Amino acid sequence: MEFQVLKFIAACLLLACTTLQADQSPLRFAINDSWGMPMVRIEHDTAVEGILVDLQRALAAKVGREAKLIVLPHMRVERAMDSGDIDVRCYVSPSWINAGHKRFIWTRPFMSQRDLLVSTEPGSFKVEELQRERIGTVLGFNYPRLQPLFERGQLFREDTRTQDQALLKLRAGRYRYAITNEHSLAWFNRHQTPEQRLFAQSVLATVPVSCIVRNEPDVPVLELLHAMEQMAEEGRFDQIINEYR
Repeated sequence: MEFQVLKFIAACLLLACTTLQADQSPLRFAINDSWGMPMVRIEHDTAVEGILVDLQRALAAKVGREAKLIVLPHMRVERAMDSGDIDVRCYVSPSWINAGHKRFIWTRPFMSQRDLLVSTEPGSFKVEELQRERIGTVLGFNYPRLQPLFERGQLFREDTRTQDQALLKLRAGRYRYAITNEHSLAWFNRHQTPEQRLFAQSVLATVPVSCIVRNEPDVPVLELLHAMEQMAEEGRFDQIINEYR
């Protein structure tokens, strides 16, 4: 009888330890390898610094977990979402991704992003005024305002693997215009001489940027949503972003 009781206690302890271990497993965050600084710097397939690295580690710490940052090619990120291989994806907007991810819940936005048309010369005009121009873009990225212009042949995509490459090719004269965002443009220009800096021509869109969380029992969904609200109230998002201005 005593032996059976001991076996029962041992089984309960094993179950409790297994549950605790599962509860403390790292949260898996997707890192798109097309991104560049100040969002993320990637070395040897590892995310080492940037706004998203700091934000995701802070978010995981808020819910008592470690952050596992998984670097993936852009075209594989959505497949990883569909297969449940990641728990959280940050730096997304509804217009950028497949609307069919019903197993994911949107958090509050942590920043707004202005997408820009940029060139090597100062100026100010709308993208719709351009004719038969090649535009520096990033492979797999969606540009809703430009899509009708691409479809009717008024403009042409010139895809690169990363945001940094799109700006470097613009600087090198491979095309006269490219699409980027205000944070990437500011980071690029701070590392250029005054003569090499790029200029914003117009704002294409201003979009709220959020995270999406896998809605499954092994993910602390409510805690993550609450943590995002807390971080906003504490000014943590602005603090992280300002460190990279």
